[in-house]
Amino acid sequence: MASLQLNHIYKVYPNGVKAVNDFTMDIADKEFIVFVGPSGCGKSTTLRMIAGLEEITAGELRIGDNVVNDVEPKDRDIAMVFQNYALYPHMTVYENMAFGLKLRKMPKEEIDARVKEAAKILGITEYLDRKPKAMSGGQRQRVALGRAIVREPKVFLLDEPLSNLDAKLRTAMRSEISKLHHKLQTTFIYVTHDQVEAMTMGTRIVVMKDGFIQQIDSPRNLYNYPCNKFVAGFIGTPQMNFFEGTLTKKGEKVTVALDNTSVSLSAPASIFNKANPDYLDGSKKVIIGLRAEHISVDPALYPYKAKCRVSHTEELGTDCQVYADFNTESEDMVSESPTRVIVKAPAGSFYEVDQVIEVSLDLSHIHVFDAETEDTIAPRIPAQITVDGKVKSGKLTMLGTTIQLPPAIQVADGAYGVVIPTAAIGLNGTIPAEVVAEEKVNTDRLIHLNVGGKVLFALANADEKIGKTANVAIDLKQISLCAEGAVVASALNCVNSLAGKISKHKIVVEKEVKGKMKKVNDLAFTLDVANATFDCSRTLALRLVNGGGQDIFNKALEFKFSPYDVTLAEQGVEATVESVVDYGAETFAVCKVGDAVINVSVPKDFAEQSVKLALDVDKLAIIETARAIRLA
Repeated sequence: MASLQLNHIYKVYPNGVKAVNDFTMDIADKEFIVFVGPSGCGKSTTLRMIAGLEEITAGELRIGDNVVNDVEPKDRDIAMVFQNYALYPHMTVYENMAFGLKLRKMPKEEIDARVKEAAKILGITEYLDRKPKAMSGGQRQRVALGRAIVREPKVFLLDEPLSNLDAKLRTAMRSEISKLHHKLQTTFIYVTHDQVEAMTMGTRIVVMKDGFIQQIDSPRNLYNYPCNKFVAGFIGTPQMNFFEGTLTKKGEKVTVALDNTSVSLSAPASIFNKANPDYLDGSKKVIIGLRAEHISVDPALYPYKAKCRVSHTEELGTDCQVYADFNTESEDMVSESPTRVIVKAPAGSFYEVDQVIEVSLDLSHIHVFDAETEDTIAPRIPAQITVDGKVKSGKLTMLGTTIQLPPAIQVADGAYGVVIPTAAIGLNGTIPAEVVAEEKVNTDRLIHLNVGGKVLFALANADEKIGKTANVAIDLKQISLCAEGAVVASALNCVNSLAGKISKHKIVVEKEVKGKMKKVNDLAFTLDVANATFDCSRTLALRLVNGGGQDIFNKALEFKFSPYDVTLAEQGVEATVESVVDYGAETFAVCKVGDAVINVSVPKDFAEQSVKLALDVDKLAIIETARAIRLA
């Protein structure tokens, strides 16, 4: 049994094509993880890198406590089931299942016991003397699974194992594999392009597109809380309905208007509590998503009503899918119309072609995406909330309370929009709040707070006790003040960046050779940053070489770090202090290093004009600039 860690895994081919980009994920012991996405998204490539069949360009792969980037596939203690079964045609089922164990020179008695036990689990005991050609596709698939089971591996890898089976057999084998996972209590990683397989089998699903992870979540959460339009459209049958439109907030109502239709619905503003307010003034185009099951042909079922013209229906037995168009005057084919809608109706429903019907919509399940980026405008954990504020004599009034602004925030008196990141909100302050709800978002606890009549969100620790009331703290270095659409006071930049490279140096060291201490040639490594050098461990150097190639020493690198991962020192990067910003509880020096500006946490009484800075090498994010890949 084993957990897996994939830390910033990349696969870049010699022609520059990135098959997998910055794949980062922790997989717990005994999980059933499914990689799903369209062809070419990188899911099988990721699986093959875990198996050791594909070389990892950059990143770190751990199985259990061991880094296995350079470990041979046979030594990784994994077993893989392929799409084409890969059985030896001249061997019997028994011999196919036993072959790998024989290569490991396992005792015959143990081989026999393992093969028969696996055959019993899979229900193929009576086929052990048959050859693969005398078996059906489903039976051969069981043999391939059995060959993996007898290995008793830490991790099972399954690469689209059901794609060669017919629909009925695929359904049966899905159930068999799920039961097998429950029996074996081992980590499974399963690749498929079929979203039904993913939804019915995985404890967590990784949705991929173009080599990037789109979302990692449980099947239910992927369905209910897609992070972008791609995930929303990929998960669920039939595909989610999408419409271009606008949202306009007035008082406690938001008008949802669909372009090129007469549909205009007035919904409670509470539905959009998590939405970015920039999208609620009607000026920005959005994509509005609503699933077929959240639209009813019963106009009395939901309070929001609209008319559509029927194109055709599809009777599926359990229900009837009605294809229609919200633009009742549209001359487009319904399949091409941007206002097409699919409605799930009761089985046996019948409508005439071109019949205009009234439907009702459940807007509590509405999804809204940015029209350009296609990202949701209302993530489960909102990135930030904007509230109204007013500054007078250095004091900020917002959320029903007045706060003394620190010297770092100097603005003229007046009204402002105050942008507060969720990460800046804590539960250990002095601003009174009412706890109105708590939401579990994967491993996070999201607390909904009513603060001065405005809903804010805060993240809480797993063991933190939350009552009906709380006292909120706001980290002022993370807030921004805006007026007339422009940022007047920016949040402190907490991601510093400096350019540099890695170098190697010939050194002479003493080593024990055949019982005697001798001087031998060796190599040492340094990170060269802005005319300063920092010792680089051999482990880190090898990781950079493995990811960047042998010519890594000639490549430009970017080093990223936080203001807390750099310290004042006697030796290091020379920097000129441009200013000192005081946030009350914390003070930062704004330093110039060449053309770069970085922020450094400093003591309260700091008053230097020039400094030398030491970087914490172990906490650096190191990026190869040319290919934009993270090496460490």
